[in-house]
Amino acid sequence: MIPTEDASARKREIEEKLKQEQETLSFIRENLEKSDQLTKGMVSILSSFESRLMQLENSIIPVHKQTENLQRLQENVDKTLSCMDHVISYYHVAKDTDRIIREGPTGRLDEYLACIAKIQKAVEYFQDNNPDSPELNTVKARFEKGKELLEAEFRSLLTRYSKPVPPILILDTISVDEDMELQEEVVLEHLPEAVLQDIICISGWLVEYGRNQDFMNVYYQIRSSQLDRSIKGLKEHFRKNSASSGILYSPAVQTKRKDTPTKKVPKRPVYIPGHDHDLRVKHPSDALNEKHGAAAGKDDVLDIEIDSYIHCISAFVKLAQSEYALLTEIIPEHHQKKTFDSLIQEALNNLMLEGDNIVFAARRAIERRDYSAILTIFPILRHLKMNKSEFDSTLQGTAASTKNKMPTLINSMEMIGAKALEEFADSIKNDPDKEYNMPKDGTVHELTSNAILFLQQLLDFHETAGAMLASQVLGDTYNIPLDPRETSSASSYTSDFNKRLLSTYICKVLGNLQLNLLSKSKVYEDSALSAIFLHNNYNYILKSLEKSELIQLVTVTQKRAENSYRELIEQQIDMYQRSWLKVTEHLADRNMPVLQPGAKLKDKERQVIKDKFKGFNDGLEELCKTQKGWAIPDKDQRDFIRQQQRRVVSDAYRSFLQRCANISFTKNPEKYHKYRPEEVEEMIEKLFDTSA
Repeated sequence: MIPTEDASARKREIEEKLKQEQETLSFIRENLEKSDQLTKGMVSILSSFESRLMQLENSIIPVHKQTENLQRLQENVDKTLSCMDHVISYYHVAKDTDRIIREGPTGRLDEYLACIAKIQKAVEYFQDNNPDSPELNTVKARFEKGKELLEAEFRSLLTRYSKPVPPILILDTISVDEDMELQEEVVLEHLPEAVLQDIICISGWLVEYGRNQDFMNVYYQIRSSQLDRSIKGLKEHFRKNSASSGILYSPAVQTKRKDTPTKKVPKRPVYIPGHDHDLRVKHPSDALNEKHGAAAGKDDVLDIEIDSYIHCISAFVKLAQSEYALLTEIIPEHHQKKTFDSLIQEALNNLMLEGDNIVFAARRAIERRDYSAILTIFPILRHLKMNKSEFDSTLQGTAASTKNKMPTLINSMEMIGAKALEEFADSIKNDPDKEYNMPKDGTVHELTSNAILFLQQLLDFHETAGAMLASQVLGDTYNIPLDPRETSSASSYTSDFNKRLLSTYICKVLGNLQLNLLSKSKVYEDSALSAIFLHNNYNYILKSLEKSELIQLVTVTQKRAENSYRELIEQQIDMYQRSWLKVTEHLADRNMPVLQPGAKLKDKERQVIKDKFKGFNDGLEELCKTQKGWAIPDKDQRDFIRQQQRRVVSDAYRSFLQRCANISFTKNPEKYHKYRPEEVEEMIEKLFDTSA
């Protein structure tokens, strides 16, 4: 049972908690009532705000829509005004651009092109919007006028600033310096840079908007004229300087400086090998020209023409390459090759015509049997073939007729050259035996010296000459037509084959010469002089072959050529020595009386000895008198023949004198014993000496 005090305490505690809970509950109720009141107030405020917003919206939206419409109208008005201004500007384009168009583009190309652009836009506008408008015709006319003035400016700039390339600059371009490993390339500036940029700008506009190719025709016509004038200027410069100073240089051979003399066929007298006095043989072309009555100085003029033509060929290649480089900056790509083809035609045609004239002149000369004309073909043909690959590269892309011009010329030169070589060989064989044309002293015949000199000329052009002969073999022997598009007919052969052909040809000429000399020798009535003549000519041929590289060419097909000539020379020496038999035969033992010691000679026997002395003396005097006027130019050969003959005659004479020493055959021995052996030797020593 719980005590009373504890129950009372517990009750009071519960009552206090209850009271506190009641107070908390009352506080919560009060707060809830206040919250409800605040909520109702807020709901009322929001309802009022919503109502006001709806009223504001109803008022603002119409104003906003009206403002938006006004803004749109304003934009339309602005656009309309802008369009009107733009359209109106087209109607004023003709007037606004009139002064600039009339004055032309000179000096203000950018401003002028801007005006042309305005006019072009006006034309497009009227075509699209008002094709029947008279303003369209006005701006069209103004556009055409502007285009014409641009084309005129294009022509004017090209004409005014296109100048022939100075000859000295061309010579610098085509020269080669062997001492410089890295030679600075000479750049040809055909147009000033500012002018070039204007021309490129005009060209670009005409291509895009001009819609015609007339300016390309203008371009190639003007540049073609300048190219041709450049080459003609070089030719004239070259002729003047060559004529005045004699200083030439040729691209056919590499040169070190512009003042390096050209390597040309020597025009000096040529000494016969071994001759100890002034016996000269003329240059073959000089001799042949004199024979045909050529004017003095013809060869010098011809040499200048040849070197001039060679220079012009090289100049054309370099200038054409430079022109193509310039053209690629100005002419559209798909028109470049055609325009370049047209541009080079005049200069190329003139060069080919000049080449054809050289061929024609050579052909006419050969018809007159003036075979020296072939010497004009060799340096030109060699140079053409040396530059063939570069020439083809330069003309790549041009018409076939253009590319074939040089090969055709090369083929013509090879054909006429081959013909000349063959006819020259025949002329050596068929040269007539004219008594008045034979050397009285039995020395070297003009035909021999000319033939050898002609063959020596071939050494400098052995490859070219071999190709000529190869073309003859290809075209005639095998009946294979020559294609002018080939570099040359020699391309079908090896160098060794061409060398063999040239060797065969030289051997043929030498064989024909030998036959002709043998025939000519028969003109002499004296067989000894005939032998001396053949000896001199054979010896001259052999020495000439040995002194030059001809012997190497000859031995390609004739291994025993040297030995053959030496045998011929020995044969003629033997033939000559037979002429002394009519002298030495009197010294022989034949018919000599056989004497016993102390026996006297009979009259008949004395007469035999007298006749032998007289025959020897007369024969010796006659031969020495006659043969002293003969000539053996080669000192070694002259000394050899004298020594050999002196020994033979002297030995026979001494032996004869010994046999007659103790024989009394006359009361006047000095009458018959006219010469001592030493005097006989001196007389023989003076043979072949016209100065003695």
